[in-house]
Formats: sequence, structure tokens, C-alpha cells
Amino acid sequence: MAIAPNIACLVLAAGPSARMGLANKLLADIGGRPMVRRVVEAALASRARPVLVVTGHQAASVKAALAGLEVAIVDNPDYAVGLSSSLKAGIGAVPAGCDGALVLLGDMPEITGAHLDRLIGAFAAEPGAAIVLPTREGRRGNPVLWARAYFAEMLQLGGDAGAKRLMAAHAGEVREVDLGTDAIFADVDTPEALAQVRGGRTRLT
Repeated sequence: MAIAPNIACLVLAAGPSARMGLANKLLADIGGRPMVRRVVEAALASRARPVLVVTGHQAASVKAALAGLEVAIVDNPDYAVGLSSSLKAGIGAVPAGCDGALVLLGDMPEITGAHLDRLIGAFAAEPGAAIVLPTREGRRGNPVLWARAYFAEMLQLGGDAGAKRLMAAHAGEVREVDLGTDAIFADVDTPEALAQVRGGRTRLT
């Protein structure tokens, strides 16, 4: 019997929410909870452990929003550099015993623990599936599960970009999992998107 992989979950929650104006979108109330708490609770509902939350902008407020949850906080003092700095901070904090890490954006309130578990299941079922990502009707989304084999390359990333170029460089190791949900596209980047979520025009599970 194959041994189940040990997968960490990185919740990236360090950005300044520039497109939201003065408000920090991660602290926005959605269904009675701050958005970042909703996302982290989804991570905790999955098989992924540990759950690491990368903080930066308004770190104290983000941490307060997560009070009582069993997570590890990873501070990113360089968050203003861009997304890559938070990704590197999180990857650098993944325990040595983990086989990979799910990278989950802190502004994706529709993602559930079941979604994450399906990605972990796909990784476990196929040893060659080193990069597992969700799709719907052929469109790729987030979060993405990265095998430890790519951590060293991820730590070399720079600027305000994630690891998409690594997917292109290792296209043969990418496996797509159709999750059948638009949750993989639903990140809250603007006041209009937040209003849609609050108004129920975007489904929350």
C-alpha cells in the first residue's frame, strides 16, 4: 500500500490589496467571518498539514483575524516586493518532512477543504504528478500543488509573479484535475468582486 503524501498548505496573505483602495480585502467580512479566516478554515478542513499563513501588510490585523486557529504564521517583511517574496517565505518554512505544498491565495473564499483534498489525492495517485493544478472546462486556476522537487527553483523566483513560468518549464510533470467549479477562478481583487460575493452573485460553499 502506498504511503499517503504529507502535503503542507501555504496561504498567501501578505499583499497590500492595492486594487481595493484603502481597505484590506483579507479582512473584509464575508458571511460573518473575515475573508482570510474563511480561506484558512478551508485549508484546515483538508488533509494538508501544516497550514502556514504568510503575512506582511497589516500583519497584526491578519493574525488577529486568525485567532484560535491551528496555523503557523510566517512573516514576510519583503511583501512589498511582490508575490514571489511571499511564495519564497512560505516555501522556505515548509517542514523537511513534507512531500509538497499547496499554494492557496488568501483571497479565494470559495475554495473548500474538499477541493484541496482532490488535488492531494491526484498527487498521491500518480507518482509522476509533480505539479497538480485545478481546471474547469480546460481553464487552469488555483490553488496549485507543488512537489518538493521544485522548491529550490521556487526559491529563485523574483518580482510580483508566482511560479507560472516553472509550469511551462516542466510541462511534462503537470497534471490537471477538473474540479467542476468556478471557485478556482474566484479571487477577490476589486470592490466590485467583493460586492458580488457579498451579494450572493458568486456562490460560496
